[in-house]
Amino acid sequence: MSWLRSCFLRMALVCIALTSCSSLFSKGQPSPVYDVRSAVVLAGPNMPAPLLAGVGDRVNAAINATVRTNVYPRVILTIRILSAEKGQGYNGRQYIAKVTVDAASVEDGSVIAVSSFSVTSLSNNKAAADEILAEDIAGRIRSIFSLNAGHA
Repeated sequence: MSWLRSCFLRMALVCIALTSCSSLFSKGQPSPVYDVRSAVVLAGPNMPAPLLAGVGDRVNAAINATVRTNVYPRVILTIRILSAEKGQGYNGRQYIAKVTVDAASVEDGSVIAVSSFSVTSLSNNKAAADEILAEDIAGRIRSIFSLNAGHA
């Protein structure tokens, strides 16, 4: 009798554990989708021009490559590169950028979405580091705003 009771308790514990795990893997509400019309990149005076141009070209190419079949709120992205640190890490190959993206409504100009993130890139080639970091920033923005990859 105690053997049957212990089997029942084990099965109950397994069921409870599986139920709690399924809530971890279930998808929540989908993130909002926007019809991105344009993007502008802003930064301070000491930001490398290839980084700014690279992000702007890649994001705008992705905007042009994305076709929305449904009607979504139309927005314009303001991408602010707050900082870009070169030669970080123990071997000086890490490049870190802090970025904030605002999505402003085309209709009234109000900011309806804000995203802030950091991007870390690795590069052995210092000459290509800005381009690699620009691609990583643009890739993150494409992911956040569900944009197709375009050709810069």
